[in-house]
Amino acid sequence: MPAPALPLSRPRGRIEARTLLWILAALCIATMNAPHAVWETVQHLRVPDTDDAMRLVEVRDLLAGQGWYDNVQYRFLPPGGVPSHWSRLVDAPIAGLILALTPLTGPALAEGLTAALWPVLLFGLYGWLLYRGVRHSFGSRAALLAVIAATQTFGVTIQFQAGRVDHHNLQILSILGLAFCMIRGGLRPGLIGGILAAVSLAIGLEGLPFVALAALFLTGDWCLRGRPALASLAGFGLGLGLAAPALFAVQTAPSLWGVSHCDALSPPWLWLTLGGLALAAIAAAAGERLATVPATVPARLALAGLAGSVLLAGFAAAFPSCLGGPFPDMPPLVRIHWLLTVSEMAPLAKFVARGQWEALVFYPVVILASLTAAGMVWRGPERRAWSVVALFLWPGLILGVAQFRGLYIVSGFVPLVAGVVLDRALARAALPAGARRWPVALLGAAMVSSLWMIPALLAETLAPGLRNAPDAAETNACLGDAAVRPLAHLPEGTVLAPIFMGPSILLRTPHSIVAAPYHRAIPGLKAAIEGLGGTEADLDRVLTAFDVRYLVACSARPSENLQAETAFATRLAAGTAGSARLVPLDVPGPLKVWRVAP
Repeated sequence: MPAPALPLSRPRGRIEARTLLWILAALCIATMNAPHAVWETVQHLRVPDTDDAMRLVEVRDLLAGQGWYDNVQYRFLPPGGVPSHWSRLVDAPIAGLILALTPLTGPALAEGLTAALWPVLLFGLYGWLLYRGVRHSFGSRAALLAVIAATQTFGVTIQFQAGRVDHHNLQILSILGLAFCMIRGGLRPGLIGGILAAVSLAIGLEGLPFVALAALFLTGDWCLRGRPALASLAGFGLGLGLAAPALFAVQTAPSLWGVSHCDALSPPWLWLTLGGLALAAIAAAAGERLATVPATVPARLALAGLAGSVLLAGFAAAFPSCLGGPFPDMPPLVRIHWLLTVSEMAPLAKFVARGQWEALVFYPVVILASLTAAGMVWRGPERRAWSVVALFLWPGLILGVAQFRGLYIVSGFVPLVAGVVLDRALARAALPAGARRWPVALLGAAMVSSLWMIPALLAETLAPGLRNAPDAAETNACLGDAAVRPLAHLPEGTVLAPIFMGPSILLRTPHSIVAAPYHRAIPGLKAAIEGLGGTEADLDRVLTAFDVRYLVACSARPSENLQAETAFATRLAAGTAGSARLVPLDVPGPLKVWRVAP
């Protein structure tokens, strides 16, 4: 049957469907951030996370004249301070935006405006990248639907909300861009993809598993297909192998070029990137000798296997401490009583056990997107695109089940899959009534994470007794400007406070701190755990050892008890214990504050 003829012109007054989608996209983007959240960010530096506060502290120090290569936070465990493993490549553009705004607004307002604007600018870049990438493989309507879906994907929106100046949003951009380069194929996309992979590693090692998977995919593709896949592998190896050392040199003092760190781009990881460059160079130099299919498939596999074995053996021999992950020297006390209590390190089972139903807005959409991408690999002409998307989604999901932070990067891929499925649902809507239209539409809707708020809220309402996690609102009340800013009026000194409060104290006061949630500051973490969770003698020992001037407690978030009895600091905050050495101070807000007598 011939297709029905399309009307020569649309009825007067009717808006085209594409125009409606653009209007919907604009509305969704405009409403991503609540006005009061933006206002609080601009006026009071409201930030979503402790890492955002610490990032602003680093930027302030840079603007105040601290050296580019000097990433020590000197008010953290003074007088020596704690060296940060974060990248100056993230600090620099934020500092530049503050500098540009300061003459117009003054420094305080410039900070607030930057904290609000920076994530918006990055989301604009993410939306542009998502639209371009999806349009190339699946068409413009799917691309527009993907952008709309992104504004409703909580795993994405939390990383681009006002105040989110940490680096996870940049990681999403880098790895998503890498994926689109792999899908396109060729020398130039491969080169750009390699550079983006290097940027991801320079920013932080969260993207390392995905960079490794990209390298394995491109290597395997070359082993199986030969000449058609060589350009992509050569470009990726060249981009990664040259950009990673260059970025390392830009952000690392020359005196530290030979120092190995397992938690940041340094010689162990440069060894692997340079190995990838060497493999790509050998494959390219071999040219026609290894280009034919299938005669030389075993030869290519043998070369790749030999190169991989040499790389891994060299890594294990030269950098054995990094085989255990980024926290090789963390003592059990700190691992148990701090690391494993951090929400981003929590497994899915812990969210379920604690009745944290908000996990429903994160996990189901990633599961559905992973299953859909895997199913699509075996269908249609977009097999390569779906293979790459599945390549990133599945490991991210597995990591996310073990640790929530594994979902950070792969959540950026969910809108891609949702947009394509929703586009196909719209296409099927024009089919006859008897056609199977609803399954695709339901699948697309199920990948819109904002809809999962309904069962999450129902579970919270119907079974409130199952929740035993700390109240996030009460905890945040101890971190805000209204709670912490009054401390700034006290004479400067070192503060012992709950670990999670450290960055906010650095951001909002001139004081120094003992502890903050960072693994390079093991002495401070150990001191806060023992001092705030132990006996009066434990607390006295920590106050003396770290020359603490102020003790601060957040009643809503007491430290974990290390003994059978309630910790002395917790009883002190509750008013059921006292100490002649601790003088209560009248400070407005929810915090309890004591001055430590000599």
